[in-house]
Amino acid sequence: MSNHTHTEVAGAAHTGVKSYIIGFVLAVAFTLISFAFVMMEEVPKKVAFIGLSIAALMQMLVHLRYFLHLDRSKAQRWNVVFIAFTAVLVFIFVGGTIWVMVTLNSRMM
Repeated sequence: MSNHTHTEVAGAAHTGVKSYIIGFVLAVAFTLISFAFVMMEEVPKKVAFIGLSIAALMQMLVHLRYFLHLDRSKAQRWNVVFIAFTAVLVFIFVGGTIWVMVTLNSRMM
Protein backbone atom coordinates (compact mmCIF):
# COMPACT_ATOMS: atom_id res chain seq x y z
CA MET A 1 0.00 0.00 0.00
CA SER A 2 1.14 3.54 -0.69
CA ASN A 3 1.75 6.15 2.00
CA HIS A 4 0.14 8.88 -0.11
CA THR A 5 -3.21 10.19 0.91
CA HIS A 6 -6.00 10.82 -1.57
CA THR A 7 -5.35 14.59 -1.60
CA GLU A 8 -1.68 14.10 -2.45
CA VAL A 9 -2.56 11.89 -5.38
CA ALA A 10 -5.01 14.48 -6.65
CA GLY A 11 -2.32 17.18 -6.48
CA ALA A 12 -3.93 19.08 -3.63
CA ALA A 13 -1.50 18.22 -0.86
CA HIS A 14 -0.75 21.82 0.08
CA THR A 15 -4.30 23.15 -0.02
CA GLY A 16 -6.64 23.28 2.86
CA VAL A 17 -9.79 24.85 4.13
CA LYS A 18 -7.96 28.13 4.74
CA SER A 19 -7.12 28.45 1.04
CA TYR A 20 -10.73 27.84 0.05
CA ILE A 21 -12.01 30.37 2.58
CA ILE A 22 -9.55 33.01 1.34
CA GLY A 23 -10.62 32.32 -2.25
CA PHE A 24 -14.30 32.48 -1.34
CA VAL A 25 -13.91 35.78 0.53
CA LEU A 26 -11.95 37.33 -2.34
CA ALA A 27 -14.49 36.09 -4.91
CA VAL A 28 -17.37 37.56 -2.89
CA ALA A 29 -15.45 40.83 -2.46
CA PHE A 30 -14.86 41.18 -6.21
CA THR A 31 -18.49 40.30 -6.88
CA LEU A 32 -19.62 43.05 -4.49
CA ILE A 33 -17.20 45.51 -6.09
CA SER A 34 -18.63 44.66 -9.52
CA PHE A 35 -22.14 45.05 -8.19
CA ALA A 36 -21.23 48.44 -6.72
CA PHE A 37 -19.87 49.68 -10.05
CA VAL A 38 -23.07 48.69 -11.80
CA MET A 39 -25.48 50.00 -9.16
CA MET A 40 -23.86 53.42 -8.56
CA GLU A 41 -25.31 55.72 -11.17
CA GLU A 42 -23.08 58.68 -10.33
CA VAL A 43 -19.98 56.85 -11.58
CA PRO A 44 -19.25 57.64 -15.26
CA LYS A 45 -19.84 54.72 -17.62
CA LYS A 46 -16.22 54.55 -18.76
CA VAL A 47 -14.96 54.37 -15.19
CA ALA A 48 -17.59 51.75 -14.32
CA PHE A 49 -16.64 49.68 -17.38
CA ILE A 50 -12.93 49.80 -16.54
CA GLY A 51 -13.57 49.00 -12.88
CA LEU A 52 -15.91 46.16 -13.80
CA SER A 53 -13.34 44.74 -16.23
CA ILE A 54 -10.58 44.87 -13.63
CA ALA A 55 -12.79 43.27 -10.98
CA ALA A 56 -13.77 40.50 -13.42
CA LEU A 57 -10.12 39.85 -14.32
CA MET A 58 -9.13 39.76 -10.65
CA GLN A 59 -11.97 37.38 -9.85
CA MET A 60 -10.89 35.11 -12.68
CA LEU A 61 -7.35 35.06 -11.28
CA VAL A 62 -8.71 34.28 -7.79
CA HIS A 63 -10.64 31.32 -9.19
CA LEU A 64 -7.60 30.04 -11.07
CA ARG A 65 -5.36 30.33 -8.02
CA TYR A 66 -7.55 29.31 -5.10
CA PHE A 67 -10.03 26.88 -6.66
CA LEU A 68 -8.14 25.37 -9.60
CA HIS A 69 -4.84 25.52 -7.66
CA LEU A 70 -2.79 26.88 -10.54
CA ASP A 71 0.53 28.35 -9.53
CA ARG A 72 4.05 28.70 -10.92
CA SER A 73 5.20 25.25 -9.87
CA LYS A 74 6.67 22.89 -12.41
CA ALA A 75 3.83 20.42 -11.92
CA GLN A 76 1.21 23.00 -12.97
CA ARG A 77 3.08 24.34 -16.00
CA TRP A 78 1.18 22.25 -18.56
CA ASN A 79 -2.17 23.18 -17.07
CA VAL A 80 -1.29 26.87 -17.45
CA VAL A 81 -0.16 26.26 -21.05
CA PHE A 82 -3.46 24.53 -21.87
CA ILE A 83 -5.51 27.33 -20.31
CA ALA A 84 -3.52 29.96 -22.22
CA PHE A 85 -3.97 28.03 -25.48
CA THR A 86 -7.70 27.74 -24.84
CA ALA A 87 -7.91 31.47 -24.14
CA VAL A 88 -6.14 32.23 -27.43
CA LEU A 89 -8.52 29.95 -29.34
CA VAL A 90 -11.59 31.52 -27.70
CA PHE A 91 -10.22 34.99 -28.53
CA ILE A 92 -9.73 33.96 -32.16
CA PHE A 93 -13.19 32.41 -32.44
CA VAL A 94 -15.06 35.24 -30.73
CA GLY A 95 -12.97 37.97 -32.38
CA GLY A 96 -13.31 36.34 -35.79
CA THR A 97 -17.06 35.99 -35.39
CA ILE A 98 -17.45 39.63 -34.38
CA TRP A 99 -15.20 40.72 -37.26
CA VAL A 100 -17.25 38.71 -39.79
CA MET A 101 -20.51 40.12 -38.43
CA VAL A 102 -19.25 43.71 -38.56
CA THR A 103 -17.94 43.37 -42.10
CA LEU A 104 -21.14 41.69 -43.24
CA ASN A 105 -23.16 44.47 -41.64
CA SER A 106 -21.08 47.14 -43.37
CA ARG A 107 -21.49 45.39 -46.74
CA MET A 108 -25.24 45.11 -46.31
CA MET A 109 -25.69 48.83 -45.59
